[in-house]
Amino acid sequence: MKLSFVFGNLMLAAVILLASQSSASAQTVHGSIGNGTVARGSAARASVVIDIPAGLHVNSSRPNSEYAIATSVRINGTGIKTSPVRYPAGHNRKFTFSETAINVYEGRTTFPFTVTVPRSFKGDTVRIRAMVRYQACTNEVCYPPKSKEITLTAKVL
Repeated sequence: MKLSFVFGNLMLAAVILLASQSSASAQTVHGSIGNGTVARGSAARASVVIDIPAGLHVNSSRPNSEYAIATSVRINGTGIKTSPVRYPAGHNRKFTFSETAINVYEGRTTFPFTVTVPRSFKGDTVRIRAMVRYQACTNEVCYPPKSKEITLTAKVL
């Protein structure tokens, strides 16, 4: 009987661990450049998007807490110019694990920027590497920070 109790507790701990790991990686990161095309010698709107499932939030780019990991989006492309990424305003929420409100993002959060393709651009495709760093949390606990890298592409006309 004692062995089944220990085994049952170990199985419960494994299920909780797996559930927390899947919650921590439940966010998806994607993005786009214009409508998939950009004309040589012109600019197009682009964005990186984090989709945060219900029940989770990520710290904003300015979380108002020295312990919270701020969300950051770094972009890099060759032969093009990009504007700085614009970070949306988060909203302040009070959680049981913090004494003060923390500024967070929830749901779909978009980080826009502009891509300019010079007339002298060589090639037929623009590629932008985006590195997104964030810390996902529930109302009770924060998971270790994660970084996700994506590549945005658009055909050059």
